[in-house]
Order: sequence, then structure tokens, then C-alpha cells
Amino acid sequence: MILSVTMVSISLNWSRASVTDLTKLHNSRLSPVIMIPGSSASVDRFDTLVKKLNKNNRNPHSLIKVRVTTDDKLHFSGRLRQGDNEPIIVVGFQNNHDGYDNIKKQARWFNLAFKSLTKQYAFNNFKVIGHSNGGLIYTTFLEKYYASYSSQIKLKQLMTIGSPYNFNEKSVRHKTQMLSDFIKNRDKIPSSLSVYSVAGTETYNSDGLVPLGSVMAGKYIYQGRVKHFTTISVSGSDAQHSDLPQNDQIIDLINRYILDPKQLPKNLQNTNNLDNSPKLK
Repeated sequence: MILSVTMVSISLNWSRASVTDLTKLHNSRLSPVIMIPGSSASVDRFDTLVKKLNKNNRNPHSLIKVRVTTDDKLHFSGRLRQGDNEPIIVVGFQNNHDGYDNIKKQARWFNLAFKSLTKQYAFNNFKVIGHSNGGLIYTTFLEKYYASYSSQIKLKQLMTIGSPYNFNEKSVRHKTQMLSDFIKNRDKIPSSLSVYSVAGTETYNSDGLVPLGSVMAGKYIYQGRVKHFTTISVSGSDAQHSDLPQNDQIIDLINRYILDPKQLPKNLQNTNNLDNSPKLK
């Protein structure tokens, strides 16, 4: 009898806790933007981007950073400002090296960070931005890990910036193993997603590091699978690969397509005309 009563009591307490957590998740107003930098970059990679987004913003975005070390430990810095429903969270890695094997490791580490963030902040939707290999990490995460969250936490928009879906190959006639795997597993990507693939064009066919054809190979992964897939090219000042996160045209694209409407500057809130936007394809 005592054992039975104890088990019932534990079960009831667990059920109450589960209902409380689900209610908190359902009612959450948080909608973070989670960013992943590219190879060799730290959690400080997007500092200039965040400063530009917060310039003249009456409700600036909080900046929270999570560094994942190779022992699977998470190191947090920054805090969520009271009243901010759209914080920016940057997840970086101690092992930030290039290569497909490392990208798969980094996706696993990102999943550890994401799981912790969902428990700590209890959000039910989010948006993401990946620069360079950050976009490849996100693609791996979507195909391998996101399904375990998708019923409760919706990914609304994905923006990849200068992401080399086919590494240094200029043409999909020579598919890397990574691109082949991405295409093979594309049916695991949520169909409700809106994806924006941004390419820098410092020259006619490259951002100075990543071939334009490699960025455009993303269409073989996302096009026809997600709700919306748009490729965008930016040129001019700050169109070189490492400068893209602080490119003013890309800041404008983030304001227009990634941030929630209430966060838009007043001069953009009623703007539907894309004539002055970077080239959309």
C-alpha cells in the first residue's frame, strides 16, 4: 500500500509539472532569433550585426551567447532584458573548424545548446540565421534533430548567409558527400518553413571565398520542400564573405524577413515594395 501510494504521488507530481511546463510553453511570448557563426568564428561574430539592428530601436534586442566546449558543457553570457520578447541568441563552438565531420559534431553540440535554451526560456517559436558553415550546421540540425521539437516549437524562418552547401565546388555536377546527404534527407526539413539563402557577390561568381554556385546549390535541398525558398544576392560594399554579417543590405533583409513585424523600424512596417531591396531570385 505504501509503495502504491508513493508511486501514485510521484506520478501526480510529474503530471502536474508536465502540464505546467506545457502551459508555460504554450503561453510564451518569446520568439528568439538564434544565430550560428561560421568556421573559425566565435560567439562574438555577430556583435556588429546586433549593434546595427539595435540602432535607433526603442526596444533593443538582448544578446545572449552560448559557447559549447568539446566536453559537451555550455557556457552562457549575457542576459534576457525584461520586456524583450525577441532576444538574439548566438551559439558558438570551441571546435569551430571546417569540414563535414566537424559540421556534424557542431550540429550535435548545437542540439545540446538548443535543448537547454528551450528549457531555460520556454519559447514555442523561433527564427534562425547561419553565416557560412552556420547555415550548414542548421541544415544538419533540421534533418537530424529538429523532429523531436517540431510538435511544440515551430521554426518560422531560416536565413543562411554565404553558406557553401557544396563546399568549394562551383557546379553541382560535382556534388560533395555533404550536399548529397542533404538532398537525400531533405524530406525531414519542415514543409512550413520559409528559407532565405543570401549570397555575396564581390565578384561575378564568388564572395571572395565561397563560389556563388555553392551557395545556389541550396535550392536542391530546400526548393520545392519548404513553403517559401528565396535566393538573394547582395553586392557592393561589405559583399566579401567575412563582411556579410554586417552588410547593410543584409541588415535590411533581416529586418524585413526574419524579425517579427512589431520589431520593424517605422519606415519599413508598411513597405511591401521590393524595388530598393537586394536582388531576389
